[in-house]
Amino acid sequence: MEGEEVDWKRLVQFALLGSNEWGQYATLLVRVSLGLFFAISGANKLFVASNTRTMYETLVKVKVPFPRLMTYFVSGVEFVSGSLLTVGFVSSLACAALLVDMLVAIVTAKLSAIPKGLSPLNWLDDFLYLPEVLYVLFFIWLICCGPGKFSVDYWLAGTLLR
Repeated sequence: MEGEEVDWKRLVQFALLGSNEWGQYATLLVRVSLGLFFAISGANKLFVASNTRTMYETLVKVKVPFPRLMTYFVSGVEFVSGSLLTVGFVSSLACAALLVDMLVAIVTAKLSAIPKGLSPLNWLDDFLYLPEVLYVLFFIWLICCGPGKFSVDYWLAGTLLR
């Protein structure tokens, strides 16, 4: 690398603080990935009979009231909110709906799957290992930081605030 000098100060700064230049792309990646995941998952539960049945049986097993209605409601929330999140339209509302969906899933189905009698540290380890907990954290982050520049919300805000 003759003739090229490494900017050590900038390299250390990047290693310690990251880069705001790339933050919008990271936000886009997280938002679209989560949105697609929930849109596809919701669509599969709504439009594939065997998946609808599995969802219904899961809700019956964990004693959710009105399981037939809730099967379609929860699946619809995942499909619609995931679709909205993918394009970044009313993102905070979509995140809030999916956050509640995941909190209910954690409380009704996932907590009971954690083995009893664990030490607090091992219980926390198992709890934080649940994907639903990670989704909740991502939704909180997206609500607080916004959907990013590459979203319908960003375009709308710019248009409406002119």
